[in-house]
Amino acid sequence: MPLSSVLEFVTGQAPLFTELSDRIWDTPELGLHETKSSATLADALEAAGFAVERGVAGMPTAFIATYGEGAPVIALLGEFDALPGLSQQRGATEHRPIVPNGPGHGCGHNLLGTAAAAGAMAVRHAIRRGEVRGTVRFYGCPAEETLVGKTFLVKEGRFKDVDCALTWHPGTGNQLMTEQHTAMNSARFTFHGVASHAAAMPESGRSALDAVELMNVGANFLREHVHFSTRIHYVITDGGLAPNVVPNRAEVWYYVRAPRRFQVEDVYARLLDIARGACLMTGTTHEV
Repeated sequence: MPLSSVLEFVTGQAPLFTELSDRIWDTPELGLHETKSSATLADALEAAGFAVERGVAGMPTAFIATYGEGAPVIALLGEFDALPGLSQQRGATEHRPIVPNGPGHGCGHNLLGTAAAAGAMAVRHAIRRGEVRGTVRFYGCPAEETLVGKTFLVKEGRFKDVDCALTWHPGTGNQLMTEQHTAMNSARFTFHGVASHAAAMPESGRSALDAVELMNVGANFLREHVHFSTRIHYVITDGGLAPNVVPNRAEVWYYVRAPRRFQVEDVYARLLDIARGACLMTGTTHEV
């Protein structure tokens, strides 16, 4: 496929791609809730002549857009989810949220799906001109930030006939990425205790928040005894409602990462033991 043909097409369609990117920036949505962002890209690809299948792999915001026929089947992966708390107006160099504490595209996810869609449309242009043969397929992948979107697509066999899958990410240079990424487990630990008045009847309470904090202490001591490449990080998503009420519910969300799946499973099993130990120390129960 002549490079000049691709560059001519992309340059000519630049206003469209800019408009798509800006629209996704202005309507950031969290993983698996990217209704507007997903529709923006799916509608644009459908208008460009792609056959679009929406709501694939049980995810309403996942879609696959296909053009061409036969081999090779080349997949271009596009993401469009945002992160919480990163809302930001376009063009502002200081913190200026569109919605206070709202989601935003902190690492260019308004660009990720748009540029991949631009690439897919450029290949379609080349197929129509007879410059290349085969099938180009755009995968609308939700929830990249929590790593579940492509996982469910793989589980449903949506990549079985793909010869090559390509993705990209904004960065400081134009280069081939050869990084090895980590395996990961994501788990929420919800602890259940007994509520009571923290001053009048503390002996009647069993604090779910105490269990969360003790689990975190145990996890932090665990860090000394894992491979240096392992990463354990967490946020407390529910710590109770008021200081004078012993929390009967608290939750912590963990990521465990390591280069190999067996390393993740080993550390994760030890983390499960720590959660059980926190329950024993506090008289609480928990679920994962």
